[in-house]
Amino acid sequence: RGGRGGRGGRGGMKGGTKVVVEPHRHAGIFVARGKEDALVTLNSTPGVAVYGEKRISVDGPAAADGTTAKIEYRVWNPFRSKLAAAVLGGVDSIWIEPGSKVLYLGAAAGTSVSHVSDIVGPKGAVYAVEFSHRPGRDLINVAKARTNVIPIIEDARHPLKYRMLIGMVDVVFADVAQPDQARIVALNSHYFLKNGGHSVIAIKASCIDSTAAPEAVFRREVTKLQSENFKPLEQLTLEPYERDHAVVISEYRPAKKKKNKQ
Repeated sequence: RGGRGGRGGRGGMKGGTKVVVEPHRHAGIFVARGKEDALVTLNSTPGVAVYGEKRISVDGPAAADGTTAKIEYRVWNPFRSKLAAAVLGGVDSIWIEPGSKVLYLGAAAGTSVSHVSDIVGPKGAVYAVEFSHRPGRDLINVAKARTNVIPIIEDARHPLKYRMLIGMVDVVFADVAQPDQARIVALNSHYFLKNGGHSVIAIKASCIDSTAAPEAVFRREVTKLQSENFKPLEQLTLEPYERDHAVVISEYRPAKKKKNKQ
């Protein structure tokens, strides 16, 4: 049976194995070390799974009277989330941390959004924009249980339609599989992203130009971002989790370096 947890569905996380959860180097993300390691986030709604993912309970630190409370984590599957794939791919920084305000374009049904909501915690906020009504319903249901998720069922091409709902954000994450993705990100960033903030963009090469080589497509998108006042920091392909995808992380309107007066 073994392998990926077989039909047990719990994937070796439950039962006789003792699971140890350690902090990942990205704040707000954790690694569960058991029979097989998994990326996890602290579940902000204990006892509730968002999309049928595995949950792991470990004993928290002992209280004064010797009792221990259970702490619950949710497994973050890199095959379902481009952001998790980037973290496992060894990205330098995703810039999303506890307390961050995040504008999430292309939120779909809210699977990745729920993990971002876990990371930013009660002091942060996730403004989740999704145009399609079918996954939008699921997104709203995710947001009902999570007070830091603000669902916005609007077209990301028209940010002025939802400007009354959003303050300035620290990070714009985009996973909108559209040919004009760079323009959509730039447009939203001009309105909502603070100077020195960051954008994290998942680029699907076939969506932008299915005839060109993926590398050429990524290069072209980075050039578009540079023309919109973004300074690219890193680019990372999402193999083996996604084919012909890359994540590009940039800084928006970086502070000019002051020349030292000699």
